[in-house]
Amino acid sequence: MHFEQLSKDTVFDAVVVANGDFPTTQIPLAIASKARYLCCCDLAGMTALGHGLMPQAIVGDGDSLPKAFLPAVEDLFHHVNEQDDNDLTKATRFVKGLGKKHIAYLGATGKREDHTLANIALMVHYYRDLGLQPVMITDYGWFVVAEGDATFDAFPRQQISIFNISCQQLQSRGLKWDIFPFKELWQGTLNEAEGNHFDIDADGIYIIYQTYDAK
Repeated sequence: MHFEQLSKDTVFDAVVVANGDFPTTQIPLAIASKARYLCCCDLAGMTALGHGLMPQAIVGDGDSLPKAFLPAVEDLFHHVNEQDDNDLTKATRFVKGLGKKHIAYLGATGKREDHTLANIALMVHYYRDLGLQPVMITDYGWFVVAEGDATFDAFPRQQISIFNISCQQLQSRGLKWDIFPFKELWQGTLNEAEGNHFDIDADGIYIIYQTYDAK
C-alpha cells in the first residue's frame, strides 16, 4: 500500500463537508473548489454556498438548517430521518451509494472537541465496515487510515503521528523515533520524517497524521 503526499492537486471521488471549522488554508480550499462531487452535512451546505461553493447534495436530518433556507436547496437536500448515525455518516453512506470510495472530509474538526474526536474515530468505521478510503483534511495536515505494510510519501522534518487501532506488531523505517505496538493513543504522536518517505510494517489497522509544513 502506497500513500502519496497530499497536495492542492489531489483528486477524490467525493468531498464531504461537515459543520466544524470551515477550512481557511490553501490545500483544503483547493480540494473543495476542485471537488468532483461535493456533499455537505446539513448546515455546512449553507456555509459552503456562502464561500462560493455549489454542493451537489446536502444530506442530514435538517435539524440545523434554517427553515427559510430549505426552499432554496430543496432540489439538493436529501433528508435522512434517523438518529443512529451522525450527519457525517449519513453523508458518507449517501456518497457511498453513488459509488464513491476515495472520500475527503473537510470541516470535520474544530468547534466542539467531542465532535472532532468522534469524527476522527469514525474514519476507522468507514474504512473497516464500509470499505472506503477516507482522508480527513484540516488546515494543518491530514489523517488517513491504513492497514498492514505501507509506504508514505513525506519530506524531511514533516511531523508525523501514528495512532494504533488494532496492531499487535508495529514497526517503522524512516522516522526519527522507532515505533512499537502502542497501547495508548498518545504514545505514537509527535514523530518526524527523516527523508522523502517512511515505511510502516504492521499487522492491523492504524491512523497516520501528516502535517503540510516541516517543524
